[in-house]
Amino acid sequence: MGLFLAGVAVWLSRIEDWRSYTPLAGGGGAVGEESGYAHDEKPSGLIRWLTTVDHKDIGILYGAYSIIAFAVGGIMVILMRTELLTPDEAIIGSQFYNSLLTSHGITMLFLFGTPMIAAFGNYFIPLLVNAEDMAFPRINAIAFWMLPPGALLVWAGFLVVPFTDIQPAQTAWTMYTPLSAGVGTGTQAGVSGLGIDFMLLGLHFTGLSATMGAINFIATIFTDRGSDVNWANLDIFSWTMLTQSGLILFAFPLLGSALIMLLLDRNFGTTFFLAEGGGPILWQHLFWFFGHPEVYILALPPMGLVSFILPKFSGRKLFGFKFVVYSTLAIGVLSFGVWAHHMFATGIDPRIRASFEAVSLAIAIPSAVKVFNWTTTLWGGNLRLTAPMLFCVGAVSNFIFGGVTGIFTAAIPIDLVLHDTYYIVGHFHYILMGLLAFTVFAGIYYWFPIITGKMYQKRLAKWHFWLTMIGTNITFFAMLLLGYLGMPRRYATYTFGVGPQQIIEVLHQVTTLGAFILLVGQIIWVWNMIQSWYEAPTLQDNDPWDLKETGQFTNEWGWNERRLETAITDGGEEEETAMTDGGDPVDGSADTE
Repeated sequence: MGLFLAGVAVWLSRIEDWRSYTPLAGGGGAVGEESGYAHDEKPSGLIRWLTTVDHKDIGILYGAYSIIAFAVGGIMVILMRTELLTPDEAIIGSQFYNSLLTSHGITMLFLFGTPMIAAFGNYFIPLLVNAEDMAFPRINAIAFWMLPPGALLVWAGFLVVPFTDIQPAQTAWTMYTPLSAGVGTGTQAGVSGLGIDFMLLGLHFTGLSATMGAINFIATIFTDRGSDVNWANLDIFSWTMLTQSGLILFAFPLLGSALIMLLLDRNFGTTFFLAEGGGPILWQHLFWFFGHPEVYILALPPMGLVSFILPKFSGRKLFGFKFVVYSTLAIGVLSFGVWAHHMFATGIDPRIRASFEAVSLAIAIPSAVKVFNWTTTLWGGNLRLTAPMLFCVGAVSNFIFGGVTGIFTAAIPIDLVLHDTYYIVGHFHYILMGLLAFTVFAGIYYWFPIITGKMYQKRLAKWHFWLTMIGTNITFFAMLLLGYLGMPRRYATYTFGVGPQQIIEVLHQVTTLGAFILLVGQIIWVWNMIQSWYEAPTLQDNDPWDLKETGQFTNEWGWNERRLETAITDGGEEEETAMTDGGDPVDGSADTE
């Protein structure tokens, strides 16, 4: 089988150059020869999106996919929060609640977070570094098209449960063994547990996609930069994407290996993670060695977006650019030395716990450097409170809250008290929703004129910001208080009979109120995006943010300016010239077929 796959790879490499994004003319099944013929326009309609290898199109595909996943994950959490309005089961059963809980976490992390960052990277990294396209355009397309089947497999349990005995996975997103290994006679074993197998296979697809994308980003930044872009003037977003890609290369293959071992335990009788074999703690070590770098895989590019966008509306360059780069690299290195702080309560050697406590405290230093640089950039600047700026400032505020609450859990005695409570949920979501989602919105608003050629409705954008900011802090601050009261995470009910029951119920209701405020804000955002894309007048200004006044008119806006000038020269229609394998424009007059 290995020889067969190698033969297929050799055959494919002889048909077409995988670094190109225009097929060699007359490819057929023989060795391709350049004939000088190529179409100077893309296919139209659905065929364009199914066959495109243009980095901008693939970036839009990543973005659309991620927004759908964000909506699915959001609907899941709204159902869960509605159930938690009362202490008893009222709307959905505990098993369905556990299924939603599991899929919500995996959806937001693997189907929304990482692909959404890839959307920005695919569209803008080549423009920022003056590259023709991604280094491997075809592999770039393959990486995206692995995601839809991955999502269907992750959600497969929900799709087939009305027709079969298969149940959705109910293991939580951490998939702790022995539950996820199918031990016992519950819903996670046998035929009913096939939902876990589907989910594990879906995670494999998403992991392969992320790894292929990471290789592409590294190759693009290292080898395809324009002659005017060097390491000294490489933009901060590209630095964070480069660091993130390095983390992916080291972290995701380990997750893939652990998933294979778990599948073998479930289906072939091995004992990698069972008590009589490697033990359940082995899964935790392998998972969290991936899991904590994954936090920074999701956090570093958003930090890069803040560092990139915030100075544009502060009227000054980013303060301490080199220190922001160094802190990014430091976080990337240190992120692989903190995984066991998720395992302080497992009974591991106290000396090992102490070392991980020290590194967990140390990693806060480069994060604090970034906050200092952002704050100093704002200090004394000429601030313009546009929607991108508001979301950047909101992201900094939320990141401070999420970061400070995380420092407490790095201390072993405090972690032992707060472990597996809602405090951890609140801290984690202050980072993921408060930093990741806020910077995603900032990036979309900032680059909306480039992507669509139009401008969004600014009043609706500010409504979106304030509802999202208020909803985020109501929801997750109440979770922190629930954690202080000892409320365990992942519970569908909370009729304990002991403790401050009434206060816990009120805080759950406040949390649900915040979640619904968030929902309203996102509905406004979707309406604004769709209506502005289709109905807003075409933007003629090639510098809608007045970046030239402060000398921050970066490469992607320069590309957009040239595109608009070309459109005006050509009579108002934009054309994208196809490139041959060498990256040189092809004369359209040569296309005589």
